[in-house]
Amino acid sequence: MEQSNRFPDALAYAAALHVGQCRKLSGAPYVSHLLRVAGTVLEYGADEDEAIAALLHDAVEDQGGAQTREAIRRRFGDRVAEIIDGCTDTDQHPKPPWQIRKEAFLKRLPDATPSVRLVVAADKLDNLRSLTNSYRQQGDEVWRGFKGGRDGTLWYHRSVVDILKQHGPGPLVEELERSLREFERLVEERRQPPLGG
Repeated sequence: MEQSNRFPDALAYAAALHVGQCRKLSGAPYVSHLLRVAGTVLEYGADEDEAIAALLHDAVEDQGGAQTREAIRRRFGDRVAEIIDGCTDTDQHPKPPWQIRKEAFLKRLPDATPSVRLVVAADKLDNLRSLTNSYRQQGDEVWRGFKGGRDGTLWYHRSVVDILKQHGPGPLVEELERSLREFERLVEERRQPPLGG
């Protein structure tokens, strides 16, 4: 990626937008997730707009809705804003019910641009890795923090992976599917009663 001053500007902007926000399971500063997603898209060949969108992929949804979208569009351009829109399941506050948001996002995903699919795959990969680590430590307690619960969360991640495999396969999607299979196995093992029990 050819880097200009736009990327460090986006990093500072993302850190400021999400200041005080923490990851749901680990409690780590939210910017840690944004950095990992941006790092992943860069490893898979992102251009500068895609990397900036990765840093800001949750900004509209979590930090200001349409007003934040317009600020991003003015600061970083139409393409960055369009990629972020493709990654956003709602810009409404309060947010619509979880199931409705996820179904609407899944309905749009098959027609998403390759840039959107890249950021979505990197985002879901990082989320799955964090979820797997937390599940190993906490077991089913982790589901208390998820509106979809165990079944909804597994359904949603499986649906995203299946759509990406059909409409945008590649090495990153393969890595995402491996992570999902590992997590599905882990959850299934915890559901099995002990032998002789």
